[in-house]
Amino acid sequence: MSERTKDVYIVDAVRTPIGRYGGALSAVRPDDLAAGVLRALVERSPDLDPARIDDVFLGNANGAGEDNRDVARMAVLLAGLPVTVPGATVNRLCGSGMEAVIQAARAIAVGDASVAMAGGVESMTRAPWVLEKPDRAFPAGHEQLHSTTLGWRMVNPRMPEEWTVPLGESAELIADKYGITREEQDAFALASHQKAVRAWKDGAYDAEVVSVAGVELPRDEGIRDDTSMEALARLRPVFRAAGTATAGNSSPLNDGAAALLLADEEGLAAIGREPLARIRASAVTAIEPQYFGLAPVDATRKALVRAGRSFADLHTVELNEAYAAQVLGCLAGLPELDPALINPRGGAIALGHPLGASGARLTGAVAHQLAAAGSGVGLATLCIGVGQGVALVLER
Repeated sequence: MSERTKDVYIVDAVRTPIGRYGGALSAVRPDDLAAGVLRALVERSPDLDPARIDDVFLGNANGAGEDNRDVARMAVLLAGLPVTVPGATVNRLCGSGMEAVIQAARAIAVGDASVAMAGGVESMTRAPWVLEKPDRAFPAGHEQLHSTTLGWRMVNPRMPEEWTVPLGESAELIADKYGITREEQDAFALASHQKAVRAWKDGAYDAEVVSVAGVELPRDEGIRDDTSMEALARLRPVFRAAGTATAGNSSPLNDGAAALLLADEEGLAAIGREPLARIRASAVTAIEPQYFGLAPVDATRKALVRAGRSFADLHTVELNEAYAAQVLGCLAGLPELDPALINPRGGAIALGHPLGASGARLTGAVAHQLAAAGSGVGLATLCIGVGQGVALVLER
């Protein structure tokens, strides 16, 4: 931060285990998922007076169902925080959770807050169908319901067709652009599962994952201990008959929530805890919508420049795995980035991608990894549908 702004610290970061679509978290409302992680942050910082929380920012990519009407404020109330604690919901699609962290950090940096919470939530299982109002009253014909689970719907006809291709077709376009093979994508997906299995067995997630009330889910539900290149090779392409993107090398549909506790120096003293990390810089960029998966390339470069850091300074990187082809395309566009640093504890292909929560999950993951290491520089970044990228640089 500059001399005219305050340093912003990540005091704590938690997340739920991530549930599969229709799985263990399917009966839990998104506002309850969000309330649970907010409540956990308070319980883990017993010296924090909840009345000191100046604001709560939560990312959410849907907002059409039980997460309607400002799910952040709903979660504040459901978590039992004082009614004087406000809440704001932000939407930058897959980057919503990180956008929430950025907005909370910005409020603290400029002095509008001293202590804030930020995070995100998504229940893709419970995303509703929506019905558009007809152009005229009392139509005699059938009307169409739209699923709000994922992707384009109710598209403005003025949008060029090449911009509104299915999200998975974007992965195919990236594979075409960089000559990324099916075998390379499957190998990346297999490594994601293997790293996630190892991280859970080693207790790497013990410091950040909190249970969901009334649910028995000991770890992220989508991790496959027994997957293999042979099993992945048997899966059919989803988006093109002769394509390379499959259910096995793409992130699944998921439910989950994540949240972080942020503070300035004064707030940190009141909370009485050593911070996990400090937020150094952030960046948001945009690109052609059909190549949205490559947007982290520019966001990463811009965030590092703003942080005054280079690729050589990085100790860990969380790059969201929307698709294996998308991550491999980003690595092709970032030749300076050591692939060995990417997602050391597994990524979204294995862990899951609850849209509005993922940015907060990645930020919290980097913070916990830096805390475990004792020092270092980390980066978290995501691609965002409709052609955006977002990145954060953290330090300890």
